[in-house]
Amino acid sequence: MGLTSTLYTGLTGLTVNQTRLNVIGNNIANVNTTAFKASRAEAKPQFYVTDTAGATPGEAFGGSNPAQRGLGAAVGAITQDFTTGSLATTGRDTDMAIEGDGFFVVEAGQNQMFTRDGTFDLNSNNDLVSSNGDFVMGYGIDTDFNVDTTSLQKINIPLGKMTIVRATTATGFTGNLNAAGEQSTSASVLQGAAMLDSLGATPDDTTALTDLRAAADVSGPALFTTGQVIALDAVRGATTDSLIDPENNMQFVVGTDGNTLGDLMDFMQSSLGIDTSAETAAVAPAGFTPGISIAAGSGTDPTGSVRLNVTGNVGTENSLEIRGGLPFSMDQVTAATGESARTAVTVYDSLGNPLSLDVTFVLEDKNDTGTTWRFFTGSSGDSDFEEYDGANDAGRLLGSGTLTFNSDGKLTATTGNNVSISRSNTGADPTLNIALEFDNMQSLSDSGATTVAADPRDPDAGFPTQTLDGFSVGEDGKIEGSFTNGTKRTLGQIAIAQFDNPEGLLNLGSNNYITGASSGQPIITAPLALGAGSVQQGRLEESNVDISKEFINMIIMSTGFSAASRVITTSDQMMQELLSTTR
Repeated sequence: MGLTSTLYTGLTGLTVNQTRLNVIGNNIANVNTTAFKASRAEAKPQFYVTDTAGATPGEAFGGSNPAQRGLGAAVGAITQDFTTGSLATTGRDTDMAIEGDGFFVVEAGQNQMFTRDGTFDLNSNNDLVSSNGDFVMGYGIDTDFNVDTTSLQKINIPLGKMTIVRATTATGFTGNLNAAGEQSTSASVLQGAAMLDSLGATPDDTTALTDLRAAADVSGPALFTTGQVIALDAVRGATTDSLIDPENNMQFVVGTDGNTLGDLMDFMQSSLGIDTSAETAAVAPAGFTPGISIAAGSGTDPTGSVRLNVTGNVGTENSLEIRGGLPFSMDQVTAATGESARTAVTVYDSLGNPLSLDVTFVLEDKNDTGTTWRFFTGSSGDSDFEEYDGANDAGRLLGSGTLTFNSDGKLTATTGNNVSISRSNTGADPTLNIALEFDNMQSLSDSGATTVAADPRDPDAGFPTQTLDGFSVGEDGKIEGSFTNGTKRTLGQIAIAQFDNPEGLLNLGSNNYITGASSGQPIITAPLALGAGSVQQGRLEESNVDISKEFINMIIMSTGFSAASRVITTSDQMMQELLSTTR
């Protein structure tokens, strides 16, 4: 019985050392496997046979220790070392590593798994997937691009497919309004050629022609015909570009029911964007009330003739010139005066359509307490401007307001700084409301001209349609998309799972794990939260196998295997010797 048990004892030694060699061999085979975790097999003694249990010492006997014979060894445990391996830089945006504790969460069908292998890629649907084709899970975003941590979902990064726009809600201005400039004393006045009523009525400066088709040049020819399209070619301020965009031109069509001269005047005022509000008229220089008016012919003009007069707003940048579009000429008889500046800023509606917002500043008053500047706002992007539809059409003009500066040149009060551009019947939100911000402006004396510009730092300035063309992943796992104009938006966040006992996970192979009986349930959270590690983009975790240590262990296990086999050989020889004594 003794020699037989010795054979089995030696066999257990072979089994244990063979198992440990298997573990070592697996470690060495995966020394270059991404995120591989080395395993270690531990041996323990098997059962013991107790020959004597020992005796208690007494006065006549010193006692004895137990006598036990072991029956070999067994594999006690095979554990994995989850310490973080070295991180190697790959440069691929989709490669990720976890520095610290935790696992990426992946799913295949309804099966949730966990991995340290961040060899990810984007599939044809722009879903982030592992090298096994499992979906990488994380948190999505709400409509305002804020991370929503209420549920896990597939991480999707729609490169080249996702587009965003942002409607302008505010636009800032910066610059200096020259307090040493000239206060306005006049506005530009344009006068049209003399007209007669071919039907025999005698118009004067208070009675307009009741039918434009009856208006005639003083030499006899009719000026307007049914269906005639009138589109002004006008210039304002120092620019030589037409005030009216040829592709966005307010038009007046002479109707079959006979438009009046007053209809034409309303159309001209809407097209030119003249501010005729009571507030503006009240501060206009004497004799220069803004608007379109009729004046009786004078001098050499035929009896009963009339002329159209156009009076613009004050300031040199509000000077007007009508270069064409009317069947008669309009000549400037008075020039506009007054320190002024004009700037245009591009704003965007809810569909990303670019619109030009024109702002003109004019020195209205200066006294012992400071200066007052009036600003005029206009836009040909107003949908009401695209087609003239009557006297109530605001046209180009959006409104006007004032800026009040104290004697130190600091802004103290603002009025009229909220404007609305109509976008009705364009598919966009019907009203584009924009706050004009002048906090970065001042009014100091300057030997140069007044300078004003839009503030490019304004975060509410909006932007047109942009396409996602890149992304980055922060240490907190947040995926930040970059769009073609440089705008950045959060697209989601990588999730991290932690376990109370990661050694209790079941290894499925292919670097995937599932929960085990002793691992505990996963605690899924954002990176860097609750002790979770950080995400490192463009890097991969290397195997944590220590090759030199494995070679040493392999030698030790090989020696143990040889020694165990020697026990079996020696037992066999002794059994042969025992058998030979019977001969």
